Amino acid sequence: MRPRPCPRGSGGSETGSARWWLLGVVAISILGYLWLSGPSSTRRPASGEAGVRVGTPEPPPTPPVRPTPEPRGEVPPPPAESAGRPILEASPGVVTPLGTVVIRSNRPAPADLPPVAGTPGGTNTPRVADSASVTPSGAFARDVFEVQLALSRLGFSSGSIDGKLGSQTRAAIRAYQEREGLPPTGGLDATTRAKLQLVGEAILPYTVTDEDVQRLRPLAKTWLAKSEQDRMDYETVLELVSEKSHSHPALIRQLNPGVDWDHIAAGSVVQLPVVERPALPGRAASIRIFLSGKVLQLLDAESRVLLHFPCSIAKDKEKRPVGELHVEKIAPNPNYTFNPEVFPESEEARQLNRKLILQPGPNNPVGVAWISLDRPGYGIHGTPSPEQVGRTESHGCFRLANWNAELLVKQVWIGMPVVVEP
Repeated sequence: MRPRPCPRGSGGSETGSARWWLLGVVAISILGYLWLSGPSSTRRPASGEAGVRVGTPEPPPTPPVRPTPEPRGEVPPPPAESAGRPILEASPGVVTPLGTVVIRSNRPAPADLPPVAGTPGGTNTPRVADSASVTPSGAFARDVFEVQLALSRLGFSSGSIDGKLGSQTRAAIRAYQEREGLPPTGGLDATTRAKLQLVGEAILPYTVTDEDVQRLRPLAKTWLAKSEQDRMDYETVLELVSEKSHSHPALIRQLNPGVDWDHIAAGSVVQLPVVERPALPGRAASIRIFLSGKVLQLLDAESRVLLHFPCSIAKDKEKRPVGELHVEKIAPNPNYTFNPEVFPESEEARQLNRKLILQPGPNNPVGVAWISLDRPGYGIHGTPSPEQVGRTESHGCFRLANWNAELLVKQVWIGMPVVVEP
């Protein structure tokens, strides 16, 4: 049997339909592939991806951490009325115990200086700031030592520089505040510290010279023996360099822990505070003394304070002259006439029946300067014990540290008013 051929019309139609259906499937597959492999930005993020960037995000920058300054070594404080020297941190931005912020400071702390004393052959470096070491706009004083030093350079003395915030230092701060138009609190507030800046080095090496050593003299114990000395000079190198730097001997020992002061020789190098003679902002017109505060001030014609010094006053209240006196005589580097009648408490004075003349020198009873007043027996003078000024009392005169008396004697003139207030 011959097979029946398929009808041509129906068979051709089925083949064409299949072909178009297959092309449609391929096209859909290609479009799906293109959609799946497209950029992620064209896709809607899944619910768990909302707001999250694909990949590991970079961590935020770590804020700078200020290094903690190493604590300074503690040193025994000099004996005085106030607490030990507060050490203030020098890191920028650190709030100090005095409630102020240190902006910057590039000076070494006194306790951190290398002990180079006792090394012969050094050069005698002048203890003044040179141009290479000066910070152009100054720097905030970091601690009480530098505050005292900055005040001293401006003419506001706290007595012997000792690094302690005692009554004499507060009085110097208060006098400075009054002159600068600041609230006279006697405290180191931020405004005061902003104005009170220390320019240049605080401490520099000093070489002990042959001349320094040749000046030394043992100080006799009796008035008669003192009158036989050729000069009333320093007894020790420690005493000499302490007065050169306007400092308490205990502070000088702290700055030079490796020094044998009993055997120090010429050529030895020691670290000393850098003191400077203040440049006065006006002409001296009068002296004012406050008995209650044990303070002497040099004033200009507008009563502005030019110099401020602590002073000792008479132990006997009847010997404290209140009112206006005047400068009568001026004697730098004077000798001293010992009058036994002025020292009735002295057994030797009671036995002596004559006056004695003691030669000039820093250990002379009136120190390195004498300013006679127009009242018999009264004057302003220096002392052989500057660290005791303001803490001991005299027989009636006004006693200053030698360096302050030496500065004052160059500013006064005959007839200058000296007003003594209670």
